[in-house]
Amino acid sequence: MAAPLLDHVAFDEPTQADNGQGGTISGWLERFCTRAHFKYLRGGETVLQARLSGQQTVVVKVRNSAAARSITPVWRMRDLHRGSTAGEFPGVIYNIRSIIPSDDRLYLELTCQSGVAT
Repeated sequence: MAAPLLDHVAFDEPTQADNGQGGTISGWLERFCTRAHFKYLRGGETVLQARLSGQQTVVVKVRNSAAARSITPVWRMRDLHRGSTAGEFPGVIYNIRSIIPSDDRLYLELTCQSGVAT
C-alpha cells in the first residue's frame, strides 16, 4: 500500500529576464503544485554530518505525471505546509538532488536537501 500524499509542495523553475539596461535579472517561476509524501532520512554518516551543518535531506514522493516528469535538478521544491508563509514564494525551500521513478512507476521519488545554497 502506498504512503498517503498528505503534504503540499510547489516546484519552481529558474528564469532570467532582461532588466532593460543590457543585463539580466534572475528569479523563479512557479510551475505547478501537487500533493506529496515526505520521508526524512535519519541514518548514515553523510546524513548526520549534513544535519549538524543545518541541512535536512528528504525523499519526497509525488505522483508521476507530465508536469512531474518535467522537473529537473536545477529546479527547486517548496514545502507549503512548513516554513514561512510570508513573501512571494512561501515555504521551506529544497534543492532537488536526484529524481527516480518508483518501482511501480506510479510515483517519482525526489531526493531533496534544505539549508544549502541554491
